Amino acid sequence: MTLRYPESKLDLPPGYRYPSSGYKGRHVLNMAKCIGDAICELACRNITGAIKMVKAEGEFPRNRRLTFPQLDYGLCVFCGFCVDACAFGALTMSSDYELSVYEKGALTYTPQMLASPPIDRGNSRFVVAKSQAYHVQA
Repeated sequence: MTLRYPESKLDLPPGYRYPSSGYKGRHVLNMAKCIGDAICELACRNITGAIKMVKAEGEFPRNRRLTFPQLDYGLCVFCGFCVDACAFGALTMSSDYELSVYEKGALTYTPQMLASPPIDRGNSRFVVAKSQAYHVQA
């Protein structure tokens, strides 16, 4: 099946969260739930080392250290182990897959960038019928 990308973009299923699997796109950080324990960084350290804990400004009662994950998408392999390791559900994955940039430095997402909601870009829906599969414009 061919989709006329980028004019038509597929509306993807909800993001990835253990134990149910879905699409693994851009990470989303809920700063109110994050306690800054760096378990996501430890889970990523032996795979790619894409996550580093950095200081952020603001008041977060659950996170006294004010440390939050910063993610480098130039290193990330979208395995989802960081999401699985987060016991408080502060880190999830969205269906936002368009992360291309012109400069490598723009691939580093600060905690504030990760906390912003993903952009819903899909305008086509994938349909699987008994004997065929096709897509329709939403």
